[in-house]
Amino acid sequence: MNEADHSVACTTRPDEKIKFSQMAAYGAGGIIPIALFNIAGIMVGLMGNISLGLSAFWLGLILIIPRLWDAISDPIIGHLSDNTRTRWGRRRPYLLIGGLLVALFFVVMWWIPKGDTVQAWFPTESGFQAFQLVYILIALLLFFTAVNIFEIPHGALGMELTTDYHARTRLFSAKSFVGNLFAMSTPWLIKLARLEIFRGPGGNEADGMRYVAIMIAAFIIPLSFWWFFKLREPGFVKAARHEKTPFWKDMKVVVTNNNFVMLTLTIFTLAMGFNFVQLLGSYIPIFYVFGGDKDAGATMLGINGTVWAITGVLAVFPLNLISPKLGKRNTLAISIILMCLAQLSKIVCYNPDYPYLIIIPTVLLSAGMLFFFTLGSSMVGDICDEDELKRGYRSEGSFYSIFWWFIKMGTALASFVGGALIVFTMFDEIQVTRIDKLQGSIGEFQAEVQAWKGDQGIIGNSTLVLENIKNQCTEALEESKEYTAYLEKESLKNQNGSVIQNQKKEMLINVMTSVRSNIDQLERFRSNLEQIGPQPEDSLIRSLAADAIPLALQIKAEKARMSSFELMSHFQSKSLDKRYQRKERSKAHNDELIRKISILSGQIADISPAMPLDSLDKQLGALKKETMPITQQTPYTLLMMRVVEIGLPLLLSIFSIFFLLRYSLTEKRSHEIKDLLEKRTLERQSVENVK
Repeated sequence: MNEADHSVACTTRPDEKIKFSQMAAYGAGGIIPIALFNIAGIMVGLMGNISLGLSAFWLGLILIIPRLWDAISDPIIGHLSDNTRTRWGRRRPYLLIGGLLVALFFVVMWWIPKGDTVQAWFPTESGFQAFQLVYILIALLLFFTAVNIFEIPHGALGMELTTDYHARTRLFSAKSFVGNLFAMSTPWLIKLARLEIFRGPGGNEADGMRYVAIMIAAFIIPLSFWWFFKLREPGFVKAARHEKTPFWKDMKVVVTNNNFVMLTLTIFTLAMGFNFVQLLGSYIPIFYVFGGDKDAGATMLGINGTVWAITGVLAVFPLNLISPKLGKRNTLAISIILMCLAQLSKIVCYNPDYPYLIIIPTVLLSAGMLFFFTLGSSMVGDICDEDELKRGYRSEGSFYSIFWWFIKMGTALASFVGGALIVFTMFDEIQVTRIDKLQGSIGEFQAEVQAWKGDQGIIGNSTLVLENIKNQCTEALEESKEYTAYLEKESLKNQNGSVIQNQKKEMLINVMTSVRSNIDQLERFRSNLEQIGPQPEDSLIRSLAADAIPLALQIKAEKARMSSFELMSHFQSKSLDKRYQRKERSKAHNDELIRKISILSGQIADISPAMPLDSLDKQLGALKKETMPITQQTPYTLLMMRVVEIGLPLLLSIFSIFFLLRYSLTEKRSHEIKDLLEKRTLERQSVENVK
């Protein structure tokens, strides 16, 4: 692979250098396709599965549908961008509109309807999940279309900003640099979304992401205006003279360019492997390395992701040293080798005893991916030069749109296959979400206990404490009525008559009876409170608080009791599943979980809201810790996840190298094309001057 002929000058002429301000503005555009694009593609699937309990298979299918839509939208956007003529140029209007739409739909994407109140609208749980899946699909279609409106003209603009072979690589390196710089914070989004300030006492990371998304959108909006006003289009003067070209003619030129096809297939196959690493790589730290501890797993993902981003930022510098010496195609081959080494190292580095070994494959993989995707975009620009020499005009938007679509299609196909493989590994998302619900119920119970403890600390201010008692009893009354309505609808849903379903129906009736009784007592107590004067004595306040606390806390206790029962029912259903019965270790694992949840359910049932608040607080804190061992997935699931996550990218890397060997546009030929284009431009200028 002797690509580079260094008899050709590799230096960039002063007139072809890009100003730092333009480099910075263009590079900042990497935030959208590198950071936000990956957040949506990975975290929506991850959170939909482990936070909302949606099927990994259907989520994978949903992630591929926007890519099929992109097959239509991407070429159209690229073609429109090539043929747009405005006072602001061909590309810049799309940067502003696309950036603003990305900010809007990034927020919409995370406000997925959820909760008992919404679920009660649907006759079955599967109907509710189908509704959530449809919402996610529509939101993703809108978001990814907005990303396309921004990214395709932005990528095409990068090919216009300079015609120099190596300056073009430096420009796309700046895009990777800034995109990865911003990506340092994105791996911490799960950890950030799990902070109580965002998710609330009983919420999970899906609730927290709603508010984190708003902060990110507030950052993107001013950037969109900066890109629009700061970036310039040096190629627009030439393009403005060109006639507008038919859509199908442009598409035919793109798909029949052999070098473009080989480069795109190289990127396409590795993009599939890259997505396997990202999707399944998010499960392994949480469920294998940390045994299902989401908080510890989120911290590890944050650290690992930050290392990934830092490596991606630093890898820009060796890339710009190696590429001019070895040539782009040879450097691209090095990136694939780095990826293979990263995958092989995971055999040792996925180790629960030494969790931070994960950083080793992360460094190798991040460097390889940075090289790969940066050079890919730069090489498309070289192909556009070759095409201009043949046809006499440039179609960067059409070339970049097809190239970008194949990257996204590779990602989506891998997401779909990855989702199917998660189902194949027998990953139990229902277990995860029901444990979340149980932990949330206990967390809300404990938060309410702590709120009452706080009121006791200000018992000297009788007016304030009385008002707090009224408010908390009113909130408990409203919550109890809402929960009763939910339980009533659950009890009316279709039952199959099995032993487990009959137990559930009996449990629903018992909890409804208890909650209704508590509602009657709360209403009477709330009525008595209205008759108390504005300045009651401290002794009366203490007596009222003693009566109010168990009444207000009862709904929290019933929710925790019901959540533990639902989790127990799920494990009992699994014990009847033939797939688990055939796997001895999985059956033993499930039996152990049933034993643990049985003990935990008994402890929850023994908790009385009338207990002293300090004792109640301590017991609830202990119960939260005791839920952690129940989060563990089966040994079979954890093994199959590692096999798939390590093996498939290695297989796809072999195909990627095969296509790369058939890419023939060398550095020497690229310099020859550049010289011929400059010569033709000078000849045309001479003819125009004579006229």
